[in-house]
Amino acid sequence: MKILAIDTSSIVATCAILDEDKLIGEYILNNKRTHSQKIMPIIKEILENSELKLEDIDVFAVSIGPGSFTGLRIGVATIKSLAHVLNKKVIGIPTLDALAFNLPYSDGIIVPMMDARRDRVFTGIYKWENGDLCVIKKADTIELDELMDILSERDESIIVNGDGTLVYRQKILEALGDKVLFAPKSANMARASSVAELALSRAKEGRLESFFDLVPDYLRKSQAQREYEEKIKCCGEKNE
Repeated sequence: MKILAIDTSSIVATCAILDEDKLIGEYILNNKRTHSQKIMPIIKEILENSELKLEDIDVFAVSIGPGSFTGLRIGVATIKSLAHVLNKKVIGIPTLDALAFNLPYSDGIIVPMMDARRDRVFTGIYKWENGDLCVIKKADTIELDELMDILSERDESIIVNGDGTLVYRQKILEALGDKVLFAPKSANMARASSVAELALSRAKEGRLESFFDLVPDYLRKSQAQREYEEKIKCCGEKNE
């Protein structure tokens, strides 16, 4: 079984091809070009250099969020289109799951954090148990201070990753001190190889999806939607 996976949840575009025996290839591109400019060329190049065709792929996978609204839409739309044309199944992987998977068999708990602006983060709490990545706290959008309160009460060691740890590093250190470890830079983005590994596990369990059902999971409303709702609310209050 060959899986092609992509992640476009942040500024980084990444694509990987994995089979049941090995990681065939992975491309990571971190620059200012838009995902609409770079994701398809990356897919084309990794296939060519792997001496594969799109028809050789059995399952397509993508990180579904949270993350950049535009990036998630592009990633999901790309995978839906490929699966539709080739009549293949898809698997959507939560971005936070993929981030946590970047830190295999870590002791203690893993807390990926993605910056959600205004001192908030997208986060969850994970732990490796008997070789499996287990969800301790489901993905949510939370105030950073509230998350620090939750983590400060736990006895385990804590390893954090994701772009939120870069933005709020000092606040995290002040709240958690010596009990927190920061992941290497390479583990701060959701890698397509992690998306592919998680997708392979789901595929073996028969947890495949139709491309019709694949949608992003933003975990929050877009800024435009929030501003629109606030405008409607204000107009309603003025008319009362």
